[in-house]
Amino acid sequence: MAVLGLGRSGLSAARALREGGAEPLCWDDNAAARGRAEAEGFVLRELAREGAFEGVARLVVSPGIPHLYPAPNPVIARAWEAGVPVDNDIGLFFRSVATPDWEMFDVAPKVVAVTGSNGKSTTSALIHHLLQHAGRESQLAGNIGRGVLDIDPPGEGGVVVLELSSYQTDLARALTPDVGVFTNLTPDHLDRHGGLGGYFAAKRRLFSEGGPDRCVIGVDEDEGRYLANQMGEGPTDDRVIRVSSGRKLSGPGWMVFARKGFLTEWRKGRQVGAIDLREMRGLPGAHNHQNACAAYAAVRTLGLAPRVVEAGFRSFEGLPHRSQIVAEAGGVTYVNDSKATNVDSAVKALLAFGRIRWICGGLMKEGGLEGLAPGFGNVAKAYVIGREAAQFALGLPGVEADICTDMETAVARATAEAQPGEVVLLAPAAASFDQYDSFEARGADFTARVQAALEA
Repeated sequence: MAVLGLGRSGLSAARALREGGAEPLCWDDNAAARGRAEAEGFVLRELAREGAFEGVARLVVSPGIPHLYPAPNPVIARAWEAGVPVDNDIGLFFRSVATPDWEMFDVAPKVVAVTGSNGKSTTSALIHHLLQHAGRESQLAGNIGRGVLDIDPPGEGGVVVLELSSYQTDLARALTPDVGVFTNLTPDHLDRHGGLGGYFAAKRRLFSEGGPDRCVIGVDEDEGRYLANQMGEGPTDDRVIRVSSGRKLSGPGWMVFARKGFLTEWRKGRQVGAIDLREMRGLPGAHNHQNACAAYAAVRTLGLAPRVVEAGFRSFEGLPHRSQIVAEAGGVTYVNDSKATNVDSAVKALLAFGRIRWICGGLMKEGGLEGLAPGFGNVAKAYVIGREAAQFALGLPGVEADICTDMETAVARATAEAQPGEVVLLAPAAASFDQYDSFEARGADFTARVQAALEA
């Protein structure tokens, strides 16, 4: 078995293959990655060379490696020529997860797989949290948490919750979750998928390849409505649960929606559950209410009662760097949303809170900042960081902007000027790489600066 790419998923795949009795032949263009694999005793083989696939049964590819657009990786093209099937760790997982031991279980384990453009990390983590809160065995893996081949075999009634990116769903040769969740669709990774249609097609494979027993589908975009229609056999088919944030859904089917901060579950034409999401500190804003609806629907298919879900919502603290409350002092709340690296995610953060002291800026992406305008009404003042801080501030018409450049200055000024009831929010609307190695490092710096400012 050849393994291309020796990051987290590639190395875990190689380890699992070796544990299962296969012989992994590993390669990565990065010499340091090859060194780490070699230190673990793996055999290296340069897979792009002539004859590299002789005796190889399958090629396992890491998600970051292009296999079709914008151009196939040379190793993948070589595998095609040799007739060697190309797969990834997600495909291997679904082909191997059910073992003969499952025949001994009274309640077979389940797999919940979550995909979509926005919110899939929070939705996956929330499902995992709700299950654990209810006393159910749950493991979180895939694009979040552990590598999918690093988890333990699920036990009696256990649940595996997978966050799956389009890179992962696009290549997996087996996709057979018990519950499939589609959050939403907005343009992303278009070069990797040859356009929006290819991007949606990659997401849709989670539902079309094997057909989940239950489908939780966000229907706030045409693509979601199309997918829900494709998966259902009529308006009363409760194998499909439609989810929405911002509008009331109607009909005889199964649906979960949030309006004005209230989650409502309807089934067979009547209301069967309701939760006031406005009280949930770890789920602020309409975008998190959509995540809550999707997670609620998923765990309802697994048997959790509405009151149990509500209690689980209350104890959910959110994910690091995603609308994460890091401090409260003097009536001011400090929120780390460093993951808001683009305009779409940043405007959702702005709309989630009231009067905001907004720390923003960084390495600007293509497309400009015009999409931020709907959130400007909530901004008391912007504190702009990054090497391009002055240029970034020019893209915020009508917003009072303080050119701070660095995080320490921005946090100090925002903290000094914030009034009770306001929120100091890091939602950069830009990449971090002009000043930080990652958005995680940027968020950690914000948190540290907040603590220092409050202790001063």
